[in-house]
Amino acid sequence: MDMWLDAIGTVLSGSTLLVILLGTIFGIIMGCLPGMSSTMAVSIIIPFTFTMDPATGIILLTAIYCSSVYGGSISAILLNTPGTPAGAATVLDGYELTKQGQSGKALGVSAIASCIGGIISALILTTTAPFLAEQALRFGAPEYFAVAIFGISVISSLGGANPFKGLMAGTLGILIATIGMDPVNGYPRFTFSDPHLAAGLSLVPVLIGLFSVSQAFVLIQNAGTSKEPDKINSISGKVLPSFKEFTKLLPNITRSSFIGTFIGIIPGIGGDPAAFIAYNEAMRWSKHPEKFGKGAIEGVAAPEASNNAVTGGALIPLLTLGIPGNTVTAILIGGLLIHGLRPGPMLFQQHGDVVYSLFFSLIISNLLFMVIGLACTKYFATILKVPAIILGPIILMLSFIGSYAIHNSYFDIWVALTFGIIGYIFRQMKVPTTPIVLAIILGPLAEQSYRQALLQSGNDVSVFFTRPISAVFLLIAIITFVTPFVRKILLNKKMSQGNDNTSINK
Repeated sequence: MDMWLDAIGTVLSGSTLLVILLGTIFGIIMGCLPGMSSTMAVSIIIPFTFTMDPATGIILLTAIYCSSVYGGSISAILLNTPGTPAGAATVLDGYELTKQGQSGKALGVSAIASCIGGIISALILTTTAPFLAEQALRFGAPEYFAVAIFGISVISSLGGANPFKGLMAGTLGILIATIGMDPVNGYPRFTFSDPHLAAGLSLVPVLIGLFSVSQAFVLIQNAGTSKEPDKINSISGKVLPSFKEFTKLLPNITRSSFIGTFIGIIPGIGGDPAAFIAYNEAMRWSKHPEKFGKGAIEGVAAPEASNNAVTGGALIPLLTLGIPGNTVTAILIGGLLIHGLRPGPMLFQQHGDVVYSLFFSLIISNLLFMVIGLACTKYFATILKVPAIILGPIILMLSFIGSYAIHNSYFDIWVALTFGIIGYIFRQMKVPTTPIVLAIILGPLAEQSYRQALLQSGNDVSVFFTRPISAVFLLIAIITFVTPFVRKILLNKKMSQGNDNTSINK
């Protein structure tokens, strides 16, 4: 109870509320800009939290995370272009409502549904995370190894239609993670006698390079060729739904919020699948499914509640086990680490004040972006007029400043630039960069836990299979890793059968 009172006092202080406000505004702006993402918004700001106290820094990052997911709906509704991947499902009915002169209502419902989804997931996080962390305190080296392997196993599912791309990116990440000193014996590995590499590559410049610098390159590349929209659709119609409309939408919003929270807990899935699943469920439960895709307000409420509920759900495995639930929470690990906070069950024991402040701030952040969204959407819509040729260099400048600020080292700027080029090449090849991040974060944990477990058991490998928790996580990891490959084989087989049938018919 004392921790809760201290957390409430911390969050309600003037300086923290100002940080939440600024983070919320920045997140909405980054979210509504097509081509931007929550991942990029958080990665750019991480270095600037270095001088803040841990609680304030983490609160700022999560405020940006929550509000940027909502911000993606603004461009989805007005321009038929989602600002973030999680807003892709909102396009289906949001833009149709805009064409029908109801963009105001679509934006209003989006803000309200996003807020409710975020608050429900925050409450679930608040009630379940401490219990799960308490159970995780029983973990030893074998269990941590199994959990790390489970986290890494999702790389195959992050490759989209081609799981080999995810595997390739994850393998590169594991190789990068081995740079530096051996965690057990202290031998230098792949340092090439360079003192900068002795401690390994700093995580934050790597993240900034992969996500922010590479996106800046894409924006600069597309600036001369992409067709700018002739005009921004004006906001029309009332913003707030009537009380009757809201009560009809509430069951849909609540159901979608629980869907998003549950999907957020599962590592590697993310907000965009959650949004489409909630959209499909809303259509299945609707009395008028034929209206979906033609301007159904339920088609805006469901995906927005779901993709914002993912934010709280994804923080559950991050805070309790140290396993990122999605790309953004993988970036948040960097934010925790630069403040000396290692995510996992001990975080609740050693830094409970920070964790509980984060819980309470999530509720404030969601309420705040709803208020700002309802009151200022017309002003945020004008941000969509900023050309990419201006945005790209600004993002590039912020990325390099942020990379330098971590250790005041020019070497980190070169790291960010190098990984920016790698990220850009991977984007052109349609190879995901998230597996690299997961492997860099979880690879060292897996290696260290594996070697510690073998030392404790006298090199008896069976220790990983005789302990129930470890065995269960390893089994789930195998299933998670293999499933995308099996799905690809079955899909190829089905397509070949279809082609054979077509040939026979001809």
